[in-house]
Order: sequence, then structure tokens, then C-alpha cells
Amino acid sequence: MLAPLTLEVTVLVLGFLMLLAEAFSKSAEKTWIAKSAIYVLAVVFGWSFFTRGNAGVDLETAFYTTDATALFFKRIALITTIVVLVMSIEYRSVIARYIPQGRPGAGLVEFYSLPIFTCAGLMFMASAIDFLLIFVSLELVTISLYVLVAYMRRHISSLEAGVKYLILGALSTGFLVYGFTWLLGLTGETNLVRIGRVLPGLLAEGGRLHGSEVGLLFGLMLVLVGLGFKVAAAPFQLWVPDVYQGAPTPITALLSVGSKAAGFIVLIRFLEPFLSVAVLREKLLGVVGILAGASLLYGNLAAMPQDNLKRLLAYSSIAHAGYLLLAVSSVGSAAGGFGASGVAVAFYLAAYLLMTLLSFLVLIVVTNYSRGDDILHFNGLGKRSPFLAFAMLTAMLSLAGVPFTAGFIGKWLVFAAAMKEHRFVLVAIGVVTVAAGFYYYLRVVAAMYWQEPNDDTPIRVSGLTRASIAGLTALIFIFGIFPQPILDMLQARGPVPVRSVARL
Repeated sequence: MLAPLTLEVTVLVLGFLMLLAEAFSKSAEKTWIAKSAIYVLAVVFGWSFFTRGNAGVDLETAFYTTDATALFFKRIALITTIVVLVMSIEYRSVIARYIPQGRPGAGLVEFYSLPIFTCAGLMFMASAIDFLLIFVSLELVTISLYVLVAYMRRHISSLEAGVKYLILGALSTGFLVYGFTWLLGLTGETNLVRIGRVLPGLLAEGGRLHGSEVGLLFGLMLVLVGLGFKVAAAPFQLWVPDVYQGAPTPITALLSVGSKAAGFIVLIRFLEPFLSVAVLREKLLGVVGILAGASLLYGNLAAMPQDNLKRLLAYSSIAHAGYLLLAVSSVGSAAGGFGASGVAVAFYLAAYLLMTLLSFLVLIVVTNYSRGDDILHFNGLGKRSPFLAFAMLTAMLSLAGVPFTAGFIGKWLVFAAAMKEHRFVLVAIGVVTVAAGFYYYLRVVAAMYWQEPNDDTPIRVSGLTRASIAGLTALIFIFGIFPQPILDMLQARGPVPVRSVARL
């Protein structure tokens, strides 16, 4: 059995070894470094099922925990990074055109290694139960993404996306840190478990915060603004379309899946202690419900007229954030417990991972041949490459929520949790926006099967990419018919905390 932190340390060491390999390698072909990283990450993914537990350590003195939820989100980060590396290998010719090169292959390994450091940050965020670790891991993720979004330095759209992401990302981090500081000043704690223990006494009659929950709500709103940016929720979504379209396509996929998953696990862990207090609970869930409704309406309606597939998927990402927030706002009546709502969020994110990564992987292959990422570049794909067309068909149907796909089970769990808590208005908005989703997702399907191809050149797919596409396609159907394996991963297990550095 592996000790806690072994997974993260292994991923960090892998990132440094990749940089060293690039420095000492004389070969102009660098894809072997990325392929080696894929195999190592696959081994780490397997190791995650053998992580040792240690329930004897007190969570109130911990900054890091490895429970079932943390392990589940670590696996999401690992799978996302593996597929992003496969995308990066397919995308290497585009990257090479838009970066300055002193020697053959220079610059590509940094593009392969930075997602590894992002993965380590996402894994730390999945286990973080202390404001300090949340902030440090968040910075590891965002700084890596700042570089990756603007990586194509000779491409004006990539530079524009990098500047927008940097400015708004720094602003959102400021909101987050100020909110953490405000809450620390009110509660005197940075550990979320200890905050959950002391908060009822502070707000009870005779407590020093009795009758002044406004201060807590102000701090909570600051944190929600910061996290709203990370998960691309309306009205904090203005950066998403331009950044998603301008960034290198593999990084768009990483932003869409990995960053969103980490943002939601932090949101769930952060809200849990505060939802146990009655005077805060309804107000918090009301705000999250408003964010959910706004994200559902804005994301789906704005996606309908889009002709660029990356931009369409960007607005779609906002819409899916709305479905996830709908689940978060539907927490059961048990104090502090997420229950069915938390399961719905986790399953939906797993399904979203499969269908979104599949969409972007097919998009990269098609773009390499058609030199464009508009929907019209998918015209006649069913004739040029039936394999790619079927994969994209599967992804679009799952994103829309067609039965027998993982996307359908995810939406069903979300709506079931919302109906149980009588969120009827939000459910009505969700049903209407699902219909809107059918319209713009099926536009891509219509282009592939009902339009004549712009080019009759057959599309060839490499072995690694073909295996990745086939695997993602199969998993969408498998988990759409047999969702139990994912649900089993989310069963409660003993926590595996690591003592807080602040108390060593």
C-alpha cells in the first residue's frame, strides 16, 4: 500500500525528469518524452487504487486528506492529463509553427511537461482541506495554465487569450485570497474541519459572532466569486469564449475538464462546514442556485448561434457548469452532508471528462487535415473517416444527454437530486436548456453526415490517438449503461490525512 502524497510527489518528479530529459537529449524527435510520461501517469493511475489509509490522524490538525472523493478527483486529473498529452503529440506540428525555435524540437518538451505540473496541482487541490494548501495548489495550476494558454507566442489569438486569462485569473485569485483572509479573521482557523466545529458556537447566542452573520456572508461571497471564475459560472464567464478559442486546443481541453473538476471539489469542500449552520445554509444555496440558473441560460443560449466548434464548446462548458451548480444547490437536508448531490456532481464530472476530451481529441485530428476548427470543416466527415465521425457523434450525443450514454446518467442524477429538494424552477430551466443543447450539438452531427465533404482526402489516425479515441468512446457507452463502477468509487472510505505544516 502506498503512503499519502506518493501520487503527487511521483507526478512532480516526473515533470522535473521530463525537463532534464529535454536538456540532455540530442535527438530532434521529442515525442518519446511525452509517450513515456503517458505510461508513467497510467502507472500512477493504477497506484491510486492502492493508496494506504491512516484514519488515526486527526483531521482538525491536517491540511491534506485522501478520502474516496479526493482519490476520485485525482483519477480525473490523471486521465485528463494522459489524454491532453496524446492531444499534444497530435498538435506538435501546430505548436512548432508558432513558437521560436533555436534547435530542433526546442520548446515542445516544455509544452509536454507543464500539464504534468498542472496535474500535480489539481491532485493537491482534490485533497486540500486547509486554505493554505488550497491557495498553493491553485497557484501551481493557474501559473502553469497562464504559460500554456499563451504558449504559441507567434499567434496573436493565443497571446490575446493569455493576457485575458492572466488579468482575470489574477483578479479572481485576489477575491479568493481576500475571502480566505476575511474568514480567517472571523473564525481564527484555516482548517475547514475546525471551521465546521467552531462555527456553530461562534454564531450561537453568547458567541462572539452572534447576530452578525453578515461578515461571514461577505467572506463567503468573495470566495464564491473566485471559485465562480475557476468553474466558468455566469456571470464570471466572460473570459471563457476568447480564452478557449485562442489557447492551443490541448490546453483548451485541460481548462475545460481539469480546471473545472478541481474547482468543484474545492467548492464542495469549502461549502460543507458552512452549510451545517442554518442561518447561512439557505442564503448560500440560494446564491448557488442563482449562479446555476444564470449559467444554464447564458451558456446554452449563447452556444446556439456559434459556428466555431471551440467557441461552441466554450459556451457549452458554461452550460455544464450550470448543471453542476444545480446539483450543488440541491444539497440534502442533512446538516453539512452533500449525499446524492455530491454523487451527482462527481459522476457528472466523470462523464463530462469522457465526452469533452473525446470531442477535443477528434477536433485536433480533423483540424490537422482541414486547417480550421469551424463546424463547416466537419462537413462530410462520415465519408472521410467513419471512425472519427462515430466518435464525435458519440461525444455530441453524450453532451446532449441522449440515453445509454454517460451524459444521460449524469443529467439524470443532477435532476433527481434537484427534484428531491424541490428545486422546480431550476429543473424547468434545466429541461428547457437541455432542448437547446440538442439543437447546437446536433448541428455538428448534421455537418458530418448530411453535408458534402470539402476535401476528399482520407484522414489517417495514429495508433496511440486511435486507441485513446476508441477507449473514450467505449467508456461513454459502458458508464451510460453500467454506471455502478463510478458510483462504487464514491463510497465512503476512511480519510488519510497528513498533519498540517502550520502545526508541525
